Amino acid sequence: MKKILSIILTVLMVSTLLVACGKKKSEGNALQNVKNSGKLTIGLDDSYPPMEFRDSKNNLVGFDIDLGKEIAKKLGVKAEFITSDFNGILLALNASKFNVIISGLSITDKRKETIDFSKPYIMGGQVIAVRSEETSIKSFKDLKGKVLACQLGSTGDKAASEIKELKEVKKYDKITEAFHELSSKRVDAVIMDAQVGGYYTTKSPGEYKILDGMVSKEPMGIGFKKNDKELKDAIQKAIDELKQEGTLSKLSIKWFGFDAYAKNMEN
Repeated sequence: MKKILSIILTVLMVSTLLVACGKKKSEGNALQNVKNSGKLTIGLDDSYPPMEFRDSKNNLVGFDIDLGKEIAKKLGVKAEFITSDFNGILLALNASKFNVIISGLSITDKRKETIDFSKPYIMGGQVIAVRSEETSIKSFKDLKGKVLACQLGSTGDKAASEIKELKEVKKYDKITEAFHELSSKRVDAVIMDAQVGGYYTTKSPGEYKILDGMVSKEPMGIGFKKNDKELKDAIQKAIDELKQEGTLSKLSIKWFGFDAYAKNMEN
């Protein structure tokens, strides 16, 4: 009897171990989980036009929204967008609030410490916007003694901290708030990604202007949890195909007004 009970106990322990291992393996395969659920969940900050923002009808639109939908289509699933405060978006990814980040996310060494990235899908960079009637700020050197606005937790935030002799750097949760403060003359300039600056000058002609030159050049990438290799590889393949097919060029012209994937723009 003892021998029989021992055998039964051993079988139960082995079965439990196999089930646990199988479950762990399934949980660790993000790509399979995406396909099983039929959706790719995408984390983003919904206030960063033209990358991702709300239109007049509160619909989520932008370059990254269209990109996310195209990637999901390549994977054979639907895209589901989950808004997140940008300052905590990396923590939300690692807490499994969503599968990936597609949110104008610049690739930096600091961010690489906690998450993985795709290859750059677009080249960004920090530029400075001022009011069109502003005459005292003609270049970055003229920011001495001025108040500069940026988005909290962004690479613009980091770049602003490196500009010397500013009077103050004001940080906002959303870039839209920074531009509102610029219009209200409570700040003298705003630092943000070039695509965002281009959008604002196109949307509000005559209200803002971009200073010549870039403060920094920054490639943007899709963020993944570390070890989600299968999902990362599948999405990279989708991006490569979208670029080759000309889809990314079409989206760039739609949202930026120029082809960011033309050879002379990528170099």
